[in-house]
Amino acid sequence: MSAIRTKRAATGSLLGLALGDALGFPTEFNDVPSILAKCGPWREMELPKKAFVSDDTQMTLALGRGLRRAMARGPLGPLRFERPVREEFVDWYHSPENNRAPGRTCMVACRLLDSDLPWQRASQIGSKGCGANMRVAPVGLAPGLGESERAGIAQLQAALTHGHPTGLAASDLTARAVFLLAQGAEPAGLVGQLRSYALENRTRYHERWLGDLWTYADDALPADFIARGWDECLVVLEGLEAALRDPAVSPEVDPCLVTGEGWVAEEALATALLCFLWFPQEPLLALRRAACTRGDSDSIACLAGAFAGAHLGAGAWPGEWVERVEYRGELEGLGEEWDGVERTGL
Repeated sequence: MSAIRTKRAATGSLLGLALGDALGFPTEFNDVPSILAKCGPWREMELPKKAFVSDDTQMTLALGRGLRRAMARGPLGPLRFERPVREEFVDWYHSPENNRAPGRTCMVACRLLDSDLPWQRASQIGSKGCGANMRVAPVGLAPGLGESERAGIAQLQAALTHGHPTGLAASDLTARAVFLLAQGAEPAGLVGQLRSYALENRTRYHERWLGDLWTYADDALPADFIARGWDECLVVLEGLEAALRDPAVSPEVDPCLVTGEGWVAEEALATALLCFLWFPQEPLLALRRAACTRGDSDSIACLAGAFAGAHLGAGAWPGEWVERVEYRGELEGLGEEWDGVERTGL
């Protein structure tokens, strides 16, 4: 059995995402002094006894269910993928459990998806909020996807709600980071690999998966449309690299002051990566640092947890935390199913 399967990267990543979400959900919309007054020193933050998650985990599971259904039906294509994921998003929209302060973009888009409209007309073309890349981890964890297929799926799932090219590019990068870490990539070289990937794909528009989405914006060509997104992501990756090299940038500083508050997609990716890369072998510290921020703390922490869990596997998380996280059974069930299949597609 390979080391990748032994560490149970999919289970670790999905659990880490939910644990980060549950840790950061109570601190969202609070500034750091308020969080410290409520929770104590950030290095000692504890998971709430009732570890409720936000819409971040709910939508991650919706995507995971839809992707699993699509993969069970045969070779993936845009329509085979879009239909079950769209259905899962609409079911989430109508669910009584959709009461965790969901983002406006997701709510508007899902209301429009609950119709006969082409999905491109439901997509919020002007939104690059983090609501698309905070849920994309399953695309990096699902076994058997090739690189181009994974990229197209990551971007299409984003585009169902958040049509801005930066939302697409950040989701693609997030899925790529999760995939590389699950495959055993070293954290020290991760940002460089992501920058290279962004540069290689800067003008590649996945027309098979995205169709005519680009025509809903004001760009002259599809390559111009997608390049805007990659360029914004490259800017934050360059800033992240500079911060990691700078000895004056300490984990004791709110990471949102370094790489952004995370309300938009590229900042959520960069700030979550910063928290993870400060503590690549100390996953609880990565989650705690991400949750004690002035920005979108649950989304930042859920992404940091997805990265840490993909890197270290299911054993990264204390049993007493895992036992009480909401949706534990479904998270473990999906993760264990995918951990039982050998991964390919570098």
